[in-house]
Amino acid sequence: MAKTEKIVRVSVTFPPDLLKDFDEVIRKMGYENRSKAVQDAVRLFISERKWLQEEKGLQAGVLMLLYDHEVRGLEDALTDVQHKYADIISSTMHIHLTERDCLEAVAVKGDAAYIRKLSDELSSKKGVKLLKTMIVSL
Repeated sequence: MAKTEKIVRVSVTFPPDLLKDFDEVIRKMGYENRSKAVQDAVRLFISERKWLQEEKGLQAGVLMLLYDHEVRGLEDALTDVQHKYADIISSTMHIHLTERDCLEAVAVKGDAAYIRKLSDELSSKKGVKLLKTMIVSL
């Protein structure tokens, strides 16, 4: 007989605009409830991070960063991190999306573990809304 999985309830807070966008997207996709959509989103996040964590060797790609430039000290912090990793950053492109939101594309080439450290440092900064990693092994 298979072991029955327990369901665990968790509470998650969302900024109202993010929840509104989430609800709109999942409604258009045909989800019946938020729980299933959140589970799928978490699975996608985990599978992407696991893949990135298991890769080794020389890689190249782009880290796409969406952030709120009005968060105090964030732009300086992001610049400091990028200077720290200057040896693997080939180029950056900064795009103003709205009055608050900026998109930054950071082109990287280097060791997988070092790119992961850069990605983790950037994504953990307060005010960073999203970091998407598109990396290929060389």
